[in-house]
Amino acid sequence: MGWIEYLLIVAGSSLEIFVAMECQGSLVQKINKKQLTAICFIVAVCQLLAMYIGYFLSSFLNGKYSVKDEALLGEIISIGILIGLGIRLIGKAIRNERIEEHCQAQLDMKRVLRIAGITAFYTVLAGIAFGFLGTGLLTIMIMVALLTVICIVAGIYTGYHFGFEQKTKVYIVGAILFWAAGIDVIVRFVSAK
Repeated sequence: MGWIEYLLIVAGSSLEIFVAMECQGSLVQKINKKQLTAICFIVAVCQLLAMYIGYFLSSFLNGKYSVKDEALLGEIISIGILIGLGIRLIGKAIRNERIEEHCQAQLDMKRVLRIAGITAFYTVLAGIAFGFLGTGLLTIMIMVALLTVICIVAGIYTGYHFGFEQKTKVYIVGAILFWAAGIDVIVRFVSAK
């Protein structure tokens, strides 16, 4: 896998953070830059830990259980995870859950922590996919940190200025990125045989 495939998966995962922060940004009176910095740090650390845990779990499972064709099984699991994450985002786009709009003086840290926890679970799954595909952990961690911070800041400011109406489109783009990465794994596997 090359860096473009890494970017597809990490961007697909990070777009969910963008949507969550877009919704939060649409509720605040004014963006507090210190609070935004703290949120970037907290969520980025959560995402990095989740990615590492997922990567570690796949390495642990590969080492613990001896399977006849480990590479094939790892790729099948990775494809399943990527397709599943894409389907989940399409489901969220279709449901298009409404947000109760009310002006807040500042960002709700409890809600941001809950969002970080929820998105971290799906980042663990992406980490498992990366681990089974045998990707380089350092490159992925750098991409996760950078894209998480970019998506948080962009999401907060997009929501602040334009509201949260773009969220369904962003979910669909995230799903397409996951599916593109899954299709890439399939194409690589078929062309290798």
